Amino acid sequence: MPDIFHDFLVNSPASKVFEAIATPRGLDAWWTVTSSGIPAEGERYGLYFGDGYDWKAVVTRITPDREFEIQLTEADADWTGTRVGFQLNEENGATAVRFHHTGWPHSNEHFRISCFCWAMYLRLARRYVEKGEIVPYADRLEV
Repeated sequence: MPDIFHDFLVNSPASKVFEAIATPRGLDAWWTVTSSGIPAEGERYGLYFGDGYDWKAVVTRITPDREFEIQLTEADADWTGTRVGFQLNEENGATAVRFHHTGWPHSNEHFRISCFCWAMYLRLARRYVEKGEIVPYADRLEV
């Protein structure tokens, strides 16, 4: 199975990065139109991206300020069952982020597009954490 990995540095403490990747308020600032959920293992998340894209996930791993992972339980065929996660390592006030989106069934066009889109979205996550910048959802893949 193909997987997506991205590693990057955020010039901010891990607690701020964790808030951006694990809470609905944070996710809505850079990834989703709107989301819901509580960052606790076994909790369910709603991830809404627009009409026809009202996806669901469950938290599979969580260590506050260190790790967060969800497994998609309701999504399109390629994303259902995949895991999206982050490992955080803070050093000297900056946080190294190791991102993964694992369990893809095929290396198809959707997989290749998602590789690009994740890079774009993760860049927005970094801008949100470092500068408080929130790009409107409709513009997120254009900036």
